[in-house]
Amino acid sequence: MKKITSILCAAACAFAAVPLAANADDGGKVYGTMNIPYADFYAAELNNSVPVDAVSSATQNKWKGNSTGSMGDDGKWQNGGLAAGTFNEEGENGSGKILGVTFPVEISAEDLNSLSDKMGFTELSEKPVAYKPVTVQGGAASFGKLVDTDGEEALSGEMTVSSLTNWGDYQINVKGIPSECDIYGVIVKTKEGTDYGMRALENIWRNGQIAWGAGVKEKEPHGNVLSSEHYKSSQGKTITEVTFITLKGYSTLSGQDGYLPLKVADSLSVESGKSGKGSVTFDNSVLPSDYSVTGEVAEGFSVSGNTISYNNAQPGNYTLTVSDSNGKYSSIRGSFTLTTDTIPVKYSDGKLVAADGASLTDAANYLKNISAVTVGGKRYATGRRGVTIIDSQTGEIKLDAKSGEENVFDGSGNYKLTVEATGYEQNYEFEISEQAAVTTTTTTSSKTTTTTKTTTGKQKKTTAASGTNSPKTGVNGAVMPLALLALAGASAFTFRKKKD
Repeated sequence: MKKITSILCAAACAFAAVPLAANADDGGKVYGTMNIPYADFYAAELNNSVPVDAVSSATQNKWKGNSTGSMGDDGKWQNGGLAAGTFNEEGENGSGKILGVTFPVEISAEDLNSLSDKMGFTELSEKPVAYKPVTVQGGAASFGKLVDTDGEEALSGEMTVSSLTNWGDYQINVKGIPSECDIYGVIVKTKEGTDYGMRALENIWRNGQIAWGAGVKEKEPHGNVLSSEHYKSSQGKTITEVTFITLKGYSTLSGQDGYLPLKVADSLSVESGKSGKGSVTFDNSVLPSDYSVTGEVAEGFSVSGNTISYNNAQPGNYTLTVSDSNGKYSSIRGSFTLTTDTIPVKYSDGKLVAADGASLTDAANYLKNISAVTVGGKRYATGRRGVTIIDSQTGEIKLDAKSGEENVFDGSGNYKLTVEATGYEQNYEFEISEQAAVTTTTTTSSKTTTTTKTTTGKQKKTTAASGTNSPKTGVNGAVMPLALLALAGASAFTFRKKKD
């Protein structure tokens, strides 16, 4: 096992002079860190003629998270930023570009003096465990294959491969990754002999998640354009090794083959339809003639050819997954919506409950599909990052709901609410008046508007839902919502050294 020595380093700075002494025992070599562009960092590591590009980021903060991790006073590793160990440049409107990594190097004092661009060289007081040897020709630096003085570490984890990911065309998940260290690079090697270098943020994520675009998916969910030239040739190849580069050197997982199926499209187009019983079709023209279709949606759905049939399906969003039973091509997904023009809930005693003629299952499906609620003219989105105004389990109106530090309900005691729910063509509107105890229920759509008003004086606030009985269709839980992730971190630059 590799052992760790932490050395706190000064931040990379402009190098006006060379205040260092060469080590005679190392043939006049000196050690420090340099800002190494990805193309140069990986040049000697890969069998791939296409250089590794910088990472462009449209987001305003993640690319700045290049602080490195460290061991805390409690003996626990404190993770660095999402782009730990990298260096960058800022663009317009908060965008940025991750250019490469700040990594230890070995260079002769003479070569260092001859460099026209010292690349932020910062001297180290000790020889690092792992470093890039630097040679200089014509005043320009070139970087050799990493020297791992502690010996390559063999990992004993597990690798899984997926072609269904929001973050690129392929994603691999590796268990048993190097621990208590920042990951500066990852090399994915294939049986066919071509290697691929991975970069922070666009490719390398925490917990051993690595994704890349191979020329089919153009953007990831944050809107960042995927740079795919270096990775296009990975389609159809088989991964045999995954090597992590840290300040301790190489750590490699091998002996687990992972096939990267040929990508045929980023997504499928599926038509929407009505809930209950029916069928919709999807566009299978993007599939090769030898693609053997196996389709899956949810319980109560079946796929034959390019037709999806269903019984007792609730309103909401659904996802079709089409797979090639021969395994040659990648799986593809397409989303579609089943809708109804009936509202299966009504307002009663501070909550939304099943409307007359609607089942509890119908009401529960409506509650979990609420996508936005407008209160007093201000619209609030729901969901993981939204505001919970109506409890998705109980239907209770949350009068203490907040949007940031702002109260959704201002204390006036007189509120009009408009509820939007995915799969329900009409919005549900009702008014709560603590003063006059008057409740108005309105269903609205682009075609018609119907209003029913019930005055109850000082009695309980209650209304009858507009429209006819709701369809008694299917079971709760048929809808498949989606979600994403974000992380952040901070700390100091850490190097590892083997103890004598």
